[in-house]
Amino acid sequence: MSELPRPLVLVGGVALLAAVGFDTIAVIGRHIGLPLRGSIELVQAAVLVAGSIAILAATLGGNHAGVHLFTDRVGEVGKSVMLRSGLFFTVLFLAGTLAGSIWLSVDLWRGHEVSELLGIPYKALRLFANLCLAATLGALLWQALGRKHT
Repeated sequence: MSELPRPLVLVGGVALLAAVGFDTIAVIGRHIGLPLRGSIELVQAAVLVAGSIAILAATLGGNHAGVHLFTDRVGEVGKSVMLRSGLFFTVLFLAGTLAGSIWLSVDLWRGHEVSELLGIPYKALRLFANLCLAATLGALLWQALGRKHT
């Protein structure tokens, strides 16, 4: 595992804390009669940022989930095959997800899409998600080509 870039951790952490804060304020506000207007939109935007960064951070740190129940019970050759095939399918999944996300972004780029209450622009959120997916895919390919699978 490598140490993650500090700005990545800070932005992801702040986004997660913001989501929790928005939701906490919204719940308290509902109980005291002062609801936070658009709280769901704020939480959704913060979770998109936190989740996108979390996927990138997990890839950079080599912390994706693995099923050790199987990999710990096979020999070195079997383990290598499982790790390589896992990387292959993860790359395939991320490439498909990125392709679909780019397709949606291109299709809706000229539209004026904003959230209903606060006017949060979806274009910016899609762009952020696409950039994080592309960075994750690049990091995963870099790792797949550069490390030994034994």
